[in-house]
Amino acid sequence: MKFTALIAVVQDKDEERAIEVAKEAGAGGVTITHGRNIGLKEKKVFFGLTLEENVSVMFFILPRRTSLKVMKALRSNFDLDNPESPGMAFTFPLAHVTGLDKSELHKFEQEVRNML
Repeated sequence: MKFTALIAVVQDKDEERAIEVAKEAGAGGVTITHGRNIGLKEKKVFFGLTLEENVSVMFFILPRRTSLKVMKALRSNFDLDNPESPGMAFTFPLAHVTGLDKSELHKFEQEVRNML
């Protein structure tokens, strides 16, 4: 089974909804870190302070087909094609993976059997 890393960046306020959307699309576990989104153009707010958007960075390890379904779901639910959106998602292939939950691996194996 070939695995893909899916990285999704959403606003902090959308984190819980993004997890729900990803799970509904077939994702299992996720690792989340928090960061700031600072664009090329600074946004000015009250008293000249710069507004920095807080974001959640979500790391998924998924079978390739599942990663495409999850990415499509996140893309449509969070308007990731909009250049004004602070979010983004991307994938990259993984050559070697270790440490995945065995119950999650069995779930993925069953999904592959059902597809065949």
